[in-house]
This record gives sequence, C-alpha cells and structure tokens, in this order.
Amino acid sequence: MITREEIDRVLQRYDKDKITVGTLGSHSALNIFKGAKEEGLRTVCVCTPRNEIIYRKFPLADHVIIVENFTQLLDEKIQEKLQRLNTILIPHGSFTAYLNTEQLMSNLYVPMFGNRQLLDWEANREKQREWLLKAGLKLPRIFRTPREIDGWVIAKFPGARGGRGYFLASSYESFERKVAAMLSRGLVTEADIEKIHLQEYIIGVNVYPHYFHSIIENEVELLGVDRRYESSIDNLGRIPAQEQLENEITPSYTIIGNIPLTLRESLLATLLEMGDKVVETAKRLAYPGIIGPFCLETAITENLEIYTFEISARIVAGTNVGIGTSPYAYLKYGGKMYMGRRIAMEIKSAIEQERINDIVT
Repeated sequence: MITREEIDRVLQRYDKDKITVGTLGSHSALNIFKGAKEEGLRTVCVCTPRNEIIYRKFPLADHVIIVENFTQLLDEKIQEKLQRLNTILIPHGSFTAYLNTEQLMSNLYVPMFGNRQLLDWEANREKQREWLLKAGLKLPRIFRTPREIDGWVIAKFPGARGGRGYFLASSYESFERKVAAMLSRGLVTEADIEKIHLQEYIIGVNVYPHYFHSIIENEVELLGVDRRYESSIDNLGRIPAQEQLENEITPSYTIIGNIPLTLRESLLATLLEMGDKVVETAKRLAYPGIIGPFCLETAITENLEIYTFEISARIVAGTNVGIGTSPYAYLKYGGKMYMGRRIAMEIKSAIEQERINDIVT
C-alpha cells in the first residue's frame, strides 16, 4: 500500500502556487471543476473520447487528458503528466466503479484529496456495516442467504454502480424469479449473483444528506440533501396495476438523476449528530478519518426513525443538485457554496496554511 510518506515526497516536488484540481470526467466532475474555478484553481480532466463533448460544451477543464478507459489513470505516463501539472485528484463514484480499491491504494501515486483507506471501507459492505454500527447508527437487518428472507429485502451488488440491477424480493421464491428476470434483461451477471447483498427494505423516504468534514476547520458541515430518481421503479406508477400483474414487471433501481430535498427542521439535529458520530468513529478506524465530503444513505420512516443503509466516503452525484442552490450551504456560507467549491476552498486554505499534506493521502 502507498504510504503517506511516499505521497509527501511527491508533494515536495509540487509547485504549491500552481496546484491543479483533477478528476475523472464522469459522475460529479463538472461540480468539482466549477468549484475549483470559482476559487481560482486550475483544473485537469481525465476523460474518455465518448465523454469529451461534455467538457467542450461546459469548458471548465483547463487541461483534458484523453484515455481509452479510466483504468489508464494508473499508467505511469498519465500519472507523470498529472504530477507535472501539480494535480490533486478528487475521488468520486467512478473511481471505485472502474478501479478497485487495491489499485487506488497500491498503484496510484498522484496525491488524492481524502482518505484512500476509507474508500476500501466503503467498498466492503461488511466493513462498512462495522463502521456504521460502531458509530451507533440504526441499520437495516442483513440476510446471509436468500433462504433466510422473511420479509421485504433489497438485493444489491458491490461497487458504485448507480443502483443498476437492484431489485426487491419478499421470499426465496420471489428472489429466484427476480434473479432470472434481471439476468435475462442483462442488468446483472452470474458473477454479480455470487456477490449479492440482501438488506432489509425499510419502508420510508430515501434521504441522502451530504456532509463535509473539514480537517482545516475541525468541523463537520451539512451542505445539502437529495433524493434519487430511479428507473424503472419511479416510473412504474404510470402503468396500470392490472397490466403490471399481467406482464410480471420486475422494476429496477438504476439512478437517472437526483432531486433536491429540504427536510423538516426537527430532523436536522439527528442528522447532524449522525454525521459527527461517523466522523469520530472513522478517526479510530483509519486515521485521520474522513477528509472532505461524505454521504449517509438513509431511509426515514413514518415514525421519523432514521435507518442508514450505506455510506459513501467521497463526493456523491447527489451533490450536483446543490450547485449554487443548496439551502443548507446557503445558511452557512451565503450564496454560491456547494460541494465542489467547498472542496476547492479546503484545498486553497490548506495551501495558504502550508497544511496540504494534512488533506491528501
């Protein structure tokens, strides 16, 4: 595993007056680049030919490096180019979707904003559950095998795959039918089924609060909240019930976009406490803990109980709804604050205070 000392040696060669903010051209890159530009930092985008049009139409990247696929981020020549540009990489969901955490921790020698160890905790559902339980959060039950299913469960798969192939089941028999349907539609593979994760499905509103843990300010901030718009489950209501039954429709949960959400104020105290607990626990599990953005994926029931079913230890795509508009970022900072800009602000403050080593791994 790459040590902090090795990253420190890379940083020693950097011109701190010419730091660039870099990321993969996907997921929340526009959010990250816009925030960096507003804080006066230059930007670099590593993207595929298919996505190049995005960064031409929204010209927020000062440098664009074209790769055939995102695994080329690990190529020595690409890494050398990023280092020459004094790049600090901002991880997002595509990093863990296209690169495994072992590669990120052992083969990527470009300084990364955040704690690489926690990306591994995020990717491993058992470790993730351990983290959240130690933080004292309320979690749904886990079913070890399909034959244990005795109520509603949601079937999930490893990695940041945007809900693709997820499905609901209420018994072993319905699980088998749903697996067959998902395989036939090409939404999952046999290899996916071997790694399936069965989690109690909580009846409630899915709520995704976005937090930022500032190492520089030693504070946990709530900057936004969203909920997801998912296909095909969120469109199912347009099909009459009788036709759903006749055609045995099996909906999935592929995320298409995100919707901003403002919560009733009485819920904020619990959510703020949850963020603090997760950060304090992370310090004990993988020092220095969370650096920068993270998100708790929750469901809130009719009795206002909050269940946490996942954590993302980096920026999430739901923060895109807050670009310039999030009420929670506005309440703390005024206008034009959002996750991408908050990341850039932290990097800028670290440079000014000569603490850049404290916010990268």
